[in-house]
Amino acid sequence: MAITLKDVAQRAGVSRSAVSRTFTEGASVSKKTRDKVMAAADALNYRPNFLARGLSTNRTKLIGLVSNNFHNPVFLEVFDLFTRSLQEKGLRPLLVNLSDETNPEQSIELLRQYSVDGVIVASSTLPPKFSKMFRDSGIPVVHTFGRYAQNPDVHTIGIDNVACGRMAAEALLAKGYRHVGYLGGPDTATSAIDRFEGFKRVMEARNDVQMVHRFASAYSFDAGRTAMLQELSVSPAQAYFCADDVLSIGALSAVQQSGRRVPEDIGLIGLNDMEMARWNNINLTTIRMPIDEIVKSSVEQVVSMLDEPEKAPVAMLFPCHVVYRNTLK
Repeated sequence: MAITLKDVAQRAGVSRSAVSRTFTEGASVSKKTRDKVMAAADALNYRPNFLARGLSTNRTKLIGLVSNNFHNPVFLEVFDLFTRSLQEKGLRPLLVNLSDETNPEQSIELLRQYSVDGVIVASSTLPPKFSKMFRDSGIPVVHTFGRYAQNPDVHTIGIDNVACGRMAAEALLAKGYRHVGYLGGPDTATSAIDRFEGFKRVMEARNDVQMVHRFASAYSFDAGRTAMLQELSVSPAQAYFCADDVLSIGALSAVQQSGRRVPEDIGLIGLNDMEMARWNNINLTTIRMPIDEIVKSSVEQVVSMLDEPEKAPVAMLFPCHVVYRNTLK
């Protein structure tokens, strides 16, 4: 039989409320009582049930972590950072997989069933209205990697995707490329749209540049590989901005299969700087997104909302920069 709070109270010779206060952060309890309770708990090998406690405190310390792109290896890094950061704050993540899901109502109902204290939507492809539905349902929410807006509907933390598109364009021009391509994620993803917008603005301002573009079906290796094979079947550009590292690695595979060389025949630049991009057999030139800083800020924001759920939404942008390796000439 599981040891209960009542068992600890009986062994310690105190009330059940005294045991509850001992294991409740910030609650008032005398040192003498705390010592008696802790000694009894140790003797009985008692561990408090935080979910049950949430019924009385209205706090479960559960944070819903929602995402929809489990095919992208960068999210292994993202989830590792999120889970560790939340646990360091005394919170527990509840992971929700929304792959191929576009309606938030089911996930809202799921998270309500678990009485989560807050939600982090970690996605650059889900639209802003998705996060807004969590807020409208009364759940504190932060949209990490969401689309920037000066007056956001929810707290949004990420990067300036339009600026990253410009950065990639300028990097290719600086290397002397004049026939360039954009290979983006799905054309419904705000990140893919905004990165293309920044890239296109720079290229269209030049009269000595030829530009092509293509959107892949997903931010995944297979989608990047398929899109590049389609490019190679016509007249490929000299270099491509693949708007995500995993797309770049798929494109690299396709280029090498065709017998062409990177960067001698086709140059590539990605975005994220995930761990795999630094592997010696890939060595991808990319735009580094400060994922660790973005995750840390997102966790701090959701923690602050637990005490101030009505805080006015803010948008925070983190700067990116190009990391040059071996996939541009």
